[in-house]
Amino acid sequence: MVAHSKSKFVMPGLGPGPKRRPIRVADMIKAEMATLLLRKIKDPRVSQVVITRVQVSDDLRHAQVYYTMLGDGNIKDAAQGLESTKGFIRSSLARVLEMKYVPALQFKYDLAGERQSEMDQIFREIAEDNGSSS
Repeated sequence: MVAHSKSKFVMPGLGPGPKRRPIRVADMIKAEMATLLLRKIKDPRVSQVVITRVQVSDDLRHAQVYYTMLGDGNIKDAAQGLESTKGFIRSSLARVLEMKYVPALQFKYDLAGERQSEMDQIFREIAEDNGSSS
C-alpha cells in the first residue's frame, strides 16, 4: 500500500509570508479611517492626522494604526484625540468590515517621515560639502 502525502500548492511569491486577509482588512481600515478623519470626526486635535499604514494581526483581533501629522500639529494632543474617538472609529469599522470581531485599535506615531526628512537633510549637507570642496 502506498501512502499519499498531501502537498500544499504554493503560488509563486505567496509563500510563507503575510496572509492575504489581514492585509485586506488593514487596507479597509486605513481607507475607512481616512474617510472618518476627513468627513465625520470633528475633534480639532485630529484634524492634522494622516494615517500612514495599518498592520493587522493574523487572528484579526488587533490592529496597529500608524499616523503622522501634517503641519505643526501637536503629537500628544493628536494621540489623545485618537484615543477619545476610538469607540466611534470601531463602531464605524464594524459597519464597514462586517466581521465577527472588530480589531482592537492601537495608535502609534509613525517616525518614518521624520527619519526620511533627517536623511534628506544629511544628504543635502553632504552634497553641499562636496560641491564646495571641488
